[in-house]
Parts: sequence; structure tokens; C-alpha cells
Amino acid sequence: MFKEFKKFIMTGNVIDLAVAVILAGAVSLVVKGFVTDIMMPIIGNFTGGIDFADLKYILSPATVNADGEVTKPENAIMYGNWINSIINLIIVGFVLFMIVKAYNKTKTPPEPAAPAGPTELDILKEIRDSLKK
Repeated sequence: MFKEFKKFIMTGNVIDLAVAVILAGAVSLVVKGFVTDIMMPIIGNFTGGIDFADLKYILSPATVNADGEVTKPENAIMYGNWINSIINLIIVGFVLFMIVKAYNKTKTPPEPAAPAGPTELDILKEIRDSLKK
């Protein structure tokens, strides 16, 4: 059983998958940093300095006692975080599109197929035609 497991783990597909998962995690960190640290401040600048993460619809406000302590936290729909997620998805999708497009340009085009010779049916037709003559 150990030999079968070792054979399975050492196949190229499993190792390729492991490398792909590790690289995907690294690319995810880079893209997330790009989105949060570079793109979102630019988008916030164009929208008048709005930070989408602060946008919310309060269902019930927080209650505070006389000492200033929150006795009941507010209940709010944080739709700004959802907007951030949508913008993040669009940017990540675009970045991945550009990566795949660049990768496809690096691939060499396949060699044209060699011209096919006459088929067996063509040869039989030629023999039939020559026998008729």
C-alpha cells in the first residue's frame, strides 16, 4: 500500500497540482495586495474619498449605557464590504485574463499537419478505374 501511495504522489500530475496550489496562494497574496493597496485608494479617490467598507445600512442602532459602554452592538448590513468584494472580483478576473493572455502568446503554434496521402478508398477507386480501361 505504501508503494502504491508513493507511486501516486510521485506522479507528475500530483506534483504539478501541488506547485500550482502553492503558486496560486502566492499570486492571490500579490493580487489582493494590488487591489487593496493600489486600486481601492484610486477608486476611492474617483468616488470622492468614499471608503466602501464603511457603507452600511443600520437595522438597529447600538445601545450605550450612561458610562459609555456598548450594551447592545448595532445590527447592520455591511453592503460596502460586498461592493469591495465585487470590485475585487472584477480586478482579479481582469488580472487573470491578462496573465492567461500573455501565457497564450508565449506558446508556440502547433506545426501544420502533414498533407494526408490518398485514402484506401481513393486507391481502390483508382484500381477500379484502371481495370475498366
